[in-house]
Amino acid sequence: MSLPTRLRNSFVAGLFLVTPLAVTVFVLQFVFDRVALALRPLVVRISPWVADALNYQGDIVFLAQLLAALLLAAAITAVGFVASRSLGRRLFGGFERGVRLVPMVRTVYFGVRQVAESLTERSARYESVVLVEYPREGVYSIGFVTNESPRVAKEATGADAVNVFFPNSPNPTAGRLALVDESEVYEVDMSVRRGIRLLVTTGLTVEDVDELPAGVAR
Repeated sequence: MSLPTRLRNSFVAGLFLVTPLAVTVFVLQFVFDRVALALRPLVVRISPWVADALNYQGDIVFLAQLLAALLLAAAITAVGFVASRSLGRRLFGGFERGVRLVPMVRTVYFGVRQVAESLTERSARYESVVLVEYPREGVYSIGFVTNESPRVAKEATGADAVNVFFPNSPNPTAGRLALVDESEVYEVDMSVRRGIRLLVTTGLTVEDVDELPAGVAR
């Protein structure tokens, strides 16, 4: 692989990782500043009581920022709680349908959501990281075991197989599902989260890969 290609791939992988974090930090900072500014008049009013009750003589601005941080954390927790309920899912479903109508916002929002899901929810559903000699001999693809294959598959093939999901890179939210014979699956001593990071960074975090399992050609 040429140097320009390596640099381009590294830039794309870095951009893919940094953008969701940057957007999250920007939004939180924006909301935090607005909440702190709105709370400042209230803090000025209660500052005499705070000074007497807590013997606090510090900066009022810091007190407003502290209160804003607590309120923001409580709001995020409340949103997460509501979103996990049926009514919340319906409300957020309507919100996402509205987001889909705005081109730029749609791209950023769903891009951030896909990365977040790939690093959290998906890691909870996958059982283990495996290597499978696929798509040809001598080439090994990273996959995630999701479950045992259906009984009808064993009845049809006569083999004990497992469901293996082969994610795309650097977008692990899409990929291909295959039913693979257990004898052709090599389990890797790697956490699911590390496996996903390896895919998202297009192999840039290769140092996270531990020893290859026995049977895998080097």
